[in-house]
Amino acid sequence: MYKLNSGFRWTSSAQTETEVMTLALMPEEQDSDIQQLEKQRLNHVNNMNFHGERVSNQKLTKSQNEKQLEILLSHFLKYGVLIASAVVFVGGILYLIHHGSEPAQYHIFRGTSSEFCSPIGVVNAILSGSRRGIIQLGLLILIAVPILRVIISLVTFLLQRQFIYVIITLLVLTSLIYSLVSAYY
Repeated sequence: MYKLNSGFRWTSSAQTETEVMTLALMPEEQDSDIQQLEKQRLNHVNNMNFHGERVSNQKLTKSQNEKQLEILLSHFLKYGVLIASAVVFVGGILYLIHHGSEPAQYHIFRGTSSEFCSPIGVVNAILSGSRRGIIQLGLLILIAVPILRVIISLVTFLLQRQFIYVIITLLVLTSLIYSLVSAYY
């Protein structure tokens, strides 16, 4: 029987009896299909790397052309960004030397002048001695580097006759050109 104790505890006056019984099971012979599945699972686990990706026993190597293209594009991107950064840095230094002591007038909004809205206008501004034109040229180089990378990839895939990659690269190039042209219209 259960009764309520003064400390709000339930207590039992009945004794509990526990009987432990052991049962021995005889192992049966495993089915050969189960053994084969277990071997396949172990082989599958052995062919996985630590990220859970399947690794085959075959060597995955790149051809010499793929390695050369990869090196060419990586150097092109690296040096293109470095050149664009250097041009922007030099233009910024020249701009600050000439205009650094002028007070900023932020209460009046001045948009970008029309000479900086096209690549030809930027080149004309540089030839006329504009420091902002140098900064804009660096930004144009920074924009042109990935586009030229896609064009180089397109030409390479055409020469290698890998037409699925040509189609994919053309789609990427089309979207890049569309985004640039749509900014003017």
